[in-house]
Amino acid sequence: MPHFIMEYSANLDDDLDIPALFEKLNATAIATGVFPIGGIRSRAIRCEHFRVGEGDPDNTFVHLTAKVGSGRPPEVLKEASDKIFETFSECLKPVFDRRWMSAGFEMIELHPERNYRMNNIHKKLADKG
Repeated sequence: MPHFIMEYSANLDDDLDIPALFEKLNATAIATGVFPIGGIRSRAIRCEHFRVGEGDPDNTFVHLTAKVGSGRPPEVLKEASDKIFETFSECLKPVFDRRWMSAGFEMIELHPERNYRMNNIHKKLADKG
């Protein structure tokens, strides 16, 4: 983890370079040293039906959620969140500067007893290094 889930308004299709954005977000998450590389996932959900603010069709939105495993100190998560939001904001800035946009980010810590996983990518990465 983290699992990055980005929802965005369909009217941003021509403005967002989602693969480049995810590449930078993943690199930022790795650089924090907080998250295991094999647990990072990124995905985007295009929202065809949306309404932002007063309903102006030129309004846009992007919301990024990072779901993380439990157990890290709050100050560690805050520092990682700050770095991730900084990268996210930098990536969106060219669009934000020319379009009406609402952008948000939240980091959610998953419940330690009601979160289940299977992942053998960690082993693959360990075997490489």
